[in-house]
Amino acid sequence: MRAALAAGDMAAAAQMLGHPYTISGHVVHGRKLGRQLAESAPGASDGFRTLNLRFNHWKPAASGIFAVLVHGLADTPLRGVANLGVRPSLDPEDVNGGRVLLETHCLDWPAHLGPQGGYGKIIRVELLHKLHDELKYDSLDALTAGIAKDCDDARAFFAASTHAETRRQTTRDRI
Repeated sequence: MRAALAAGDMAAAAQMLGHPYTISGHVVHGRKLGRQLAESAPGASDGFRTLNLRFNHWKPAASGIFAVLVHGLADTPLRGVANLGVRPSLDPEDVNGGRVLLETHCLDWPAHLGPQGGYGKIIRVELLHKLHDELKYDSLDALTAGIAKDCDDARAFFAASTHAETRRQTTRDRI
């Protein structure tokens, strides 16, 4: 199991588990940098708001950038892109003190969350497909462009997914 997760083979991990690899927790405040980053990104007028989950362990079974489904904020799962790791482009002493953080951006931010987002809510994030390892960007502009590309790649992953997969996810969420 750990080998599949470390290799980013989320399909093999899901096969072994009987469901996608999932991380749950309370949404906590971050630096709100995602909102600022997107001011210069085309098509991201509301920013790259994220739902942040912090962890005390230093070495997660999986790390990188993933296409995800977020449960607990709406009647159906929300599609998103997430970074699971230590954010190498930012100061390691920033907010999370170099610890592992799961930052999830919903591709279609739910309007009912408003500017306060999901703070304090318990969410469940399914890591469906690894897009790539964490990258260290040389500037905030490069980071912004990287996040925009990750969002495009996650949208492409979901567009290529079968309707049966989407129905299975939605049905399981209601059970």
